[in-house]
Amino acid sequence: MITKNPGIYIVATPIGNLDDISKRAIDTIQDADIIICENPKHSLKLLNKLGIKKKLISLHDYNENEVIHRISRELSDNKVILMSDSGSPLISDPGFKLIKFCIERHINITSIPGPSSIIPALQLSGIPVNDFSFLGFFPKHKKEMLNFVKKIKAADKTTVFFVSSHKIGTCLELLEVELNDKIVSISKELTKINEKTFRGNVIEVKADFFKSKHNFKGEFVIVVEKNSLNQSQKINLKNYEKEAYKLLSKFSLTDVVEIVHKLTGITKNKVYKWVLKLKNS
Repeated sequence: MITKNPGIYIVATPIGNLDDISKRAIDTIQDADIIICENPKHSLKLLNKLGIKKKLISLHDYNENEVIHRISRELSDNKVILMSDSGSPLISDPGFKLIKFCIERHINITSIPGPSSIIPALQLSGIPVNDFSFLGFFPKHKKEMLNFVKKIKAADKTTVFFVSSHKIGTCLELLEVELNDKIVSISKELTKINEKTFRGNVIEVKADFFKSKHNFKGEFVIVVEKNSLNQSQKINLKNYEKEAYKLLSKFSLTDVVEIVHKLTGITKNKVYKWVLKLKNS
């Protein structure tokens, strides 16, 4: 049962498929006095589908203080909803100052959980996700981009981040240079008709991605495996040549790669190139 308790309701909305909205979210929106959103034109599409008409107030990074001042007196007596254009509010979206304002003044705050592109991207990646770090959006400026990629390279846990259509090409090129043997996943247009996920090491994924200009359209979530091989990468494969030759005389190339990979912890891509060179020598 939805109550008319005043305060802020943080409501998650669909990231693509409008049918993903929960009944609780619909009831909460229906019962609201004011809706604070990023882009009223965008939010109206959802409200029109639901047959709901409400007062909409636009909130973005440049007017947050102004909006807080404007509605500050209404927060204690009205049911106010905070929603983003899609997904769960506050995840790389405006609204933090508003929530902080309400916390400091002991105004009621609750969350109506729901869609988020982060979780499905992790689920679809095929990469361990029991421990992960969310890094927000891929940066706009070159120096920040390089620092961002280096941070991913050194991460001791799976990392996940957003990339815009304008930056996806540059992002993949930098990832290829810095960590070409790492396993990555790129999910685009999640929950939409053109949803697609690319998986593999960076070289493979980049090659597959660049095959069609249509792949560059949409919104992207990238997942990168953790850097658990810092010490093992220092192992010199030459020290294993004698053992590798013996293994090649008894097992297939694929089996030898698997054995050496497990012994050393070095990525299969790197081991494969080395073992293939030994086999052909």
